[in-house]
Amino acid sequence: MNNSVRNTARLLGAGLRALLVLTVVCGVIYPLVVTGIAQAAFHDKANGSEVKADGEPVGSALLGQSYSLDKQDKDGNPLPDPKFFQGRPSAAGPNTENTRYKLVVSGASNLAADSKVLLDSVQQRRADVAAFNGVSPSAVPVDALTASASGLDPDISPAYARLQADRVAKANGLPAERVRKLVEDHVAGRVLGFMGEEHVNVLELNVALRELAKG
Repeated sequence: MNNSVRNTARLLGAGLRALLVLTVVCGVIYPLVVTGIAQAAFHDKANGSEVKADGEPVGSALLGQSYSLDKQDKDGNPLPDPKFFQGRPSAAGPNTENTRYKLVVSGASNLAADSKVLLDSVQQRRADVAAFNGVSPSAVPVDALTASASGLDPDISPAYARLQADRVAKANGLPAERVRKLVEDHVAGRVLGFMGEEHVNVLELNVALRELAKG
């Protein structure tokens, strides 16, 4: 009986010591080491890829934002602000137009490629984007018509950014040449020169636009 009690106590002691060691190693030392490496080697990414304006965070380069007026259309959707570059359409939330970026909702529409609802929405977006920017419907690029899978895409194609440049310049009272140059300065190339596509981060572009408008 005494041996059984001693064996049980020894096993419990060994278990508690292992628990303590693993708690310290896995719960304290390992997180601190990983956090330290992340902060030293990938500081920007480790902190959420923050984008700042006037020294204050205004969002993340990984998440799209809406740029809309305090007005709504006949369907109750917020109207896009002509002073800013607009992102891609978002299929998340109750709205189906370009200004639907709700962080509480992320996802695609799940509509089939031959869905009449999808095709009708694409045609409506084409007409809306063309009218909003004063261009021909045939000039509207595909990323202005189709929603991203996440509904929170932060990037647009250079073609869509260039299409919006004249409208943004006029709305802000800026020379069109300067706004076009701003767009070109924010075109990010392919990863390693061959992976992915060229793109423009809308938040970073609009932050730079605000600085340009101030000057």
